[in-house]
Amino acid sequence: MKKLLALLFSVFFLSSPSVFADDISDFEIEGISIGDSLLDHMTEEEILKQIELNKDRYLHLKEPNKYVDVIFGQDFPTYESVVVMIQNNSINKYVTEKNEKYTILSIRGGNKYIEDFDGCIKERDKIMAVISEKFPNAQKKASVYNSASDPSKKSIVDKFSYILKSGSQVSGFCTNYDETFRIEKNWSDGLVISIDSSAIKNWLGGHK
Repeated sequence: MKKLLALLFSVFFLSSPSVFADDISDFEIEGISIGDSLLDHMTEEEILKQIELNKDRYLHLKEPNKYVDVIFGQDFPTYESVVVMIQNNSINKYVTEKNEKYTILSIRGGNKYIEDFDGCIKERDKIMAVISEKFPNAQKKASVYNSASDPSKKSIVDKFSYILKSGSQVSGFCTNYDETFRIEKNWSDGLVISIDSSAIKNWLGGHK
């Protein structure tokens, strides 16, 4: 129960009376919110290094380089990994104002569940059941599908989302990668709680 509560309190910023409104900027993961400038959390040098390292992670999408992951290196209280998404500035050079240039559009907090897919699903379902009480009018979507990032189609994603009126979404999903693919990519099976702007939600759905 303590782990569940920690996950939930890390996801939601509870001091605001409008926290459960249809505005994902009222939510946070590890103190990071949609709409923040990434410059508030790391240096521009660190950001540019991450853009270069992660620029080819979404080659399976129609516009693979439109946005890019930035991975935090430090430890967090609740999540083993935290990843945010921003515009890929190498193809968005018309954006010159730094805060706009590095605006956070998606946040994901993850914990590993290596060879424990059932345990991941159980934890995910606990969290999403509590979140569901906060979004009684949100569109609910559940799906199980092959990970588009794995050409072998042997990797599984089990996802549950609450889609808000704005088009943004709050999701929880578990991945069960094919072992060969997971080792090749140095990725981890596990639980991810994500907060996505409508722009990121639509972009991630644009598979080739």
